Amino acid sequence: MLLRAALLLLVLLLPTLPVWAGQLDRAALERYFPAPLVVGEMDDRLPVWPILKQQAGAYEVFAYAFESVDLAPIPGFGGTPPDLLIALAPDGTFRDVKVIAHHEPVFLDGLGSEPLFAFVEQYAGLSARQAIRVGRPNARAAGAAPQTTVDGISMATASTRVINQSILASALAVARVKLGFGAVNVGLKVEARADLYAPLTLPDLLARGWVKRLTVTNAAAAAAFKGTGAEDRAEGPPDAVRTDLLVAYLNVPAIGRNLLGRAGYDALMRELGPGNHAVMVISAGPEEAPENPIGDRFVLGAVPERLAVSQGGLIVNARDMAVERREAGRAEGLPPGPWTILRIDQAAGFDPSEPWVLAETIVRERGQILSEKIARTFMVETKLPADLFTRIHPEDGPGWTDPWRARAPELGLIGLMLAVLVPVLGRQRGLVADRRLFARFRLGFLALTLGFVGWYAQAQLSIVTLVGLVRAATVTHDLTFLLYDPPSLVLWVFALSALVAWGRGTFCGWLCPFGAMQECVALLARPLHIRQVVVPAGLDRALRQLKYVLLFGILGAAAAGSPLADTMSEVEPFKTAITLYFVRSWPFVAYAAGLLVLNLFIYKGFCRYLCPLGAGLALTGRVRLLDWIPRRAECGSPCQLCKVRCRYGAIAPSGRVDYAECFQCMDCVTIIRDPAQCVPQVVARKRARRVAPRPVTVG
Repeated sequence: MLLRAALLLLVLLLPTLPVWAGQLDRAALERYFPAPLVVGEMDDRLPVWPILKQQAGAYEVFAYAFESVDLAPIPGFGGTPPDLLIALAPDGTFRDVKVIAHHEPVFLDGLGSEPLFAFVEQYAGLSARQAIRVGRPNARAAGAAPQTTVDGISMATASTRVINQSILASALAVARVKLGFGAVNVGLKVEARADLYAPLTLPDLLARGWVKRLTVTNAAAAAAFKGTGAEDRAEGPPDAVRTDLLVAYLNVPAIGRNLLGRAGYDALMRELGPGNHAVMVISAGPEEAPENPIGDRFVLGAVPERLAVSQGGLIVNARDMAVERREAGRAEGLPPGPWTILRIDQAAGFDPSEPWVLAETIVRERGQILSEKIARTFMVETKLPADLFTRIHPEDGPGWTDPWRARAPELGLIGLMLAVLVPVLGRQRGLVADRRLFARFRLGFLALTLGFVGWYAQAQLSIVTLVGLVRAATVTHDLTFLLYDPPSLVLWVFALSALVAWGRGTFCGWLCPFGAMQECVALLARPLHIRQVVVPAGLDRALRQLKYVLLFGILGAAAAGSPLADTMSEVEPFKTAITLYFVRSWPFVAYAAGLLVLNLFIYKGFCRYLCPLGAGLALTGRVRLLDWIPRRAECGSPCQLCKVRCRYGAIAPSGRVDYAECFQCMDCVTIIRDPAQCVPQVVARKRARRVAPRPVTVG
């Protein structure tokens, strides 16, 4: 009846549920971007605000500001997407990231929001072109690449991955429209193949198009500046060469080794480092005075003003390598003119296997008193064969695939635990029948559940997930938040499968870390001489209904979009005792510790009377297919041994097992399989001895 009422409540509330959207208007944005910055007009294609800054009398775009929830509403573990204010610079780097709102349970009344605020601050200066990963806490200090890694937060691994994906997905949505990121393969790693070297001369490389030539004649320059008032007054034939540049991507051995020589190429690759790129630009003319492609006043190590590398319509940061090799290391046959090697960092997202452009800018002045500079750009495109490269996709698949790879060892051990548990419970005449050996096995398994599954893998299942499912079903219609916590999802799948076969108890009795903690604490009752309190049957039945009331109250509040769902979920002590290791404000710690103390007097009182997750599993477990716990005809009448021994009160006076309340400790199975404990077997054996015929002596 309660279940029907709850479902009816959910249906009635569906039309009233909110749609998640950004909450900042111009006035709110101006508080984040105060003067001298100016908030422009919202873009008519996307909910993006240009943030302007005055430069030399004109306003230039300083950043594009937007809320992640408008562009990538990825639900977190509270079932609602985090809302982040992101400022993306025109070059694709993050100016800033701020948390506007979130419902991540681990930060709400847990760790607090300060660690989350510090987490998102790490994105400032990183590039949206790069696949940014969430590492372990202090991953950067341990040597992780600072351009591609942000330090994670202990106890909040899954939540930080959702935040990371929200930032990157929303930033890329803006970058594709506003910055032209469509041609850039974010996270793609492209390496030149070292096994394809062949000796080639410069004419060979030019003929294949592996070295490109940018030639600007006087006629071409004059045409470019025509009508600007800055026409070239220098005398010279129209077909005479004004600038002549050779452009080459050096990482490919067939190009770099042939241009630099083997020793020069090997030295360059060592200095360049893995993942980075080198582009050579050599001036080949005019013959009488070869032009310096980087300018006469150029400073080594700087970004050339006259040269630029671009790909997909975006400028790629290319900086002079500033090494002592200006005249050394070049192969014979190269032009003697000035040259440079430009370094492109791996964080730039540059893909040498796709077309890219080198541009040279020529500047002229017009006017003599108040002169004005006029610039024109001349470009040459390089397109190298794809078979010269190996393409590595570290981000193949959606963003949630990364935690599955990162947590493979934990998943392997959890899989091993489940592979051991199933046959142990299934083969009831095996280990379960040995009282002493099985007791040791159970204690060891529960210790592993608490220490590894709970505290280490942070895979404590919770009512919070059910709250997230309700919000996803009624608001976001997105269940991907489940995929960011692989250990928990694996346990959910197993627990639901076990519900169908065996009932609630497989999870509650074996795989719940807080349940395991209660059983471990309960071992202290005997040495402390604490006697268990027998709850009267009527009161016991009434108290067992309380967990269902809590379940429907929490899910009803979640369906109504009420924040009470998060508050009521704190009836679970899981966040305090497992996720946060009891490092929390004293009321929460006192509540969790109080439940453990209660457990000394009323065995697993929380699980039996208060746990809303257990209530949900018990209701779902009614689809159970098997009555798999063995019973005898004598169970209940006359034998009551299993009922008396059952610490959960899950065996009725008739001997029937109440699977909704059974935690599958298997004590009753051990009894029924042990001829020395099972009363019907003991009685039958005694009767057999009494009726056995006495030997007859003949003599």
